[in-house]
Amino acid sequence: MAARALGWLAVLALIAGLGAAFGWAPREAAQGNVQRIMYLHVPSVLTAYLAFLLVFVGSVGYLLTRRPGWDRLALSAAEPGVLFTGITIASGSIWGKPTWGTWWTWDARLTSTAVLFLVYVGYLLLRGMVDEPDRRARAAAVVGILGAANIPIVHFSVTWWRALHQPAAILGPGSAPMPLWMKVVLALNWLAFTLLFAYFLTRRIEIARIEESHAG
Repeated sequence: MAARALGWLAVLALIAGLGAAFGWAPREAAQGNVQRIMYLHVPSVLTAYLAFLLVFVGSVGYLLTRRPGWDRLALSAAEPGVLFTGITIASGSIWGKPTWGTWWTWDARLTSTAVLFLVYVGYLLLRGMVDEPDRRARAAAVVGILGAANIPIVHFSVTWWRALHQPAAILGPGSAPMPLWMKVVLALNWLAFTLLFAYFLTRRIEIARIEESHAG
């Protein structure tokens, strides 16, 4: 019941957030309406960061305790993390085409994000290749811990290296100034994506428990 309520809350927040983004938020002066994809792009990458942080926490927890619950958390966070990273890459490409004139360039931010995506796709593939539960969890934990090291590289790449990508919208030095209502709409969408992730995480943990009980 709680998970279902969380799901409906996420849906309502998404409707409100994306509706505000594409209908109420002020039009950006330089880029025009194409800038509105920021309200999808930025929350998706921040939610991916959160997901992979939980993968890191679950991986460390499993290596320290060998308790299946930690591994269950890591797996359940990794899958939506990959989904949100994919949304980040796709929405960034759509935004990049009219602003940069190309769908993709080997910019530091784009390249490091692609590496992040591939690392966690590899994490999920690795889990499917190993049958023995403890060995699978230990191997995945190592990848989950090492993969998290790429998160600060992704986020700060635009300040550490000369990059085509604009500075981080939030949570970074040199963040671009935004009107108050843009910040409000961005925060609303970030909340909506976080609620959606929490719903996915809760449901995936439930599924993982069922899979473990059947395997046992």
